[in-house]
Amino acid sequence: MLPYVHEEDEKNDIKFEARLLTSNDYRGFAPVYNDFREKAVDEYKFELEPLDFEGFIDAVEKRLIDCLVLFENTIPVAFLVYTTAISEAIELNIIHSFKMENMSERGIYLLKKFLELTKAERLDKIVCYPMLGSQKNLIGDIARYGFKFVGLAVLRFMMAGTNSREILKYAQLNELEEGYSFVEWDDKYFDDAVEVVQEGFEDSADALFDPRFKTIEGTQDIITKIVKDLYAEFLPEATTVMLYNNEPVGFCFMNLTGGRIANIPIVSIKKSHQGKGLSKHMLKKSVEKLLEWVDNGEKPITEVNTTTETNNFQALKMYRNLGFKEDYNYPQSYLPIKN
Repeated sequence: MLPYVHEEDEKNDIKFEARLLTSNDYRGFAPVYNDFREKAVDEYKFELEPLDFEGFIDAVEKRLIDCLVLFENTIPVAFLVYTTAISEAIELNIIHSFKMENMSERGIYLLKKFLELTKAERLDKIVCYPMLGSQKNLIGDIARYGFKFVGLAVLRFMMAGTNSREILKYAQLNELEEGYSFVEWDDKYFDDAVEVVQEGFEDSADALFDPRFKTIEGTQDIITKIVKDLYAEFLPEATTVMLYNNEPVGFCFMNLTGGRIANIPIVSIKKSHQGKGLSKHMLKKSVEKLLEWVDNGEKPITEVNTTTETNNFQALKMYRNLGFKEDYNYPQSYLPIKN
C-alpha cells in the first residue's frame, strides 16, 4: 500500500488533497484532532474521552490505527480514522470535520480516498462503520457507495438518579423449570461459550457487520478478546453462565470501561432453550452483582449499557422490563464484500 494518496480537485479555487497522516503534518493537524476531542462525548456519543493528541499519534505510529487527513489549500480541515485490527473487517471509526463545517462534502471526499486505500483489503474484508452522532447525516451519501445499514439502539441502566433499581427489583420473571441454575464465569466454559454464541449470532444482524460470528474460529476470537481484557476490563464475577443439568446453555457477558461504565457485549442462549424468558434471568443476576459492588463501595460503577437492533422488539421489551431505558439510536453501516 502506498504511504499516501494524492489527488487534487479544484472547486471555487479550493484545492483538496487527502493523504495518510505523517509526522510532517502533526503540528497543523493537532487543532483539528483536538476539535474532535472536544465534541467526542456530546456530539459523537463517545462513552469516554478519546486519546489525547500524544496518545493518538502514538497509536498511529504503531500502526494500531490509520488516519486519513483532508487538506484544503494545504490546511488540515477533516480526518477519517480506521483500523484493520479486527480480523475479518476494516473498522471505520470516525469521520470528523473541523467545527463540523462542510461535513458532507469533506466526509465523502475522505470516504472516496479511504475506499481507494483499502481496495485490496476489501477483496476479503467488509467495512463496518458505526455512524454515531451527526455522522448519521452521511447516510444518503455513503449509500451510493454500496453501504448497507442496521439500526442500533443504545440502552442504559443508571445506578442513581432514575427508577431503574425499582423496576429491576419488581421485575416479573418466568418461573424456572427444574434443571436450570446459574453460576459465574469460569475459563472452563470457554468452548461452550463459543458454541452457544456462534449458534445464536451466525444469522443475526451483528454478523452482517462483524462476520467473525459466522464461524467458530471467528467467534473464538471475539470471546477471547472479551475474556482477556482486549475490549475492556472483563468482569467474570458479573458474567452469568446458565446451566441446564450442569451443562452450560446460556451466557451473559459483562465488562467495564474506564472503571465506571459497565457494558453487556453479548447475551446468548442455545436455540433449544430460547423462548422461556431465560435471558431475563441471566441479565438480572449480572446487573444485581454490579449493584452489590456499587452498594458495598467496591466499584464506582455509574451505569450499565448495551445495544440491540431497533427492530428487535422482544429484546427491547426485556431490557425495559429490567430498568434499562433507551438513550439514542444510530445507524450501524457496513460495506459487504463484493463477490
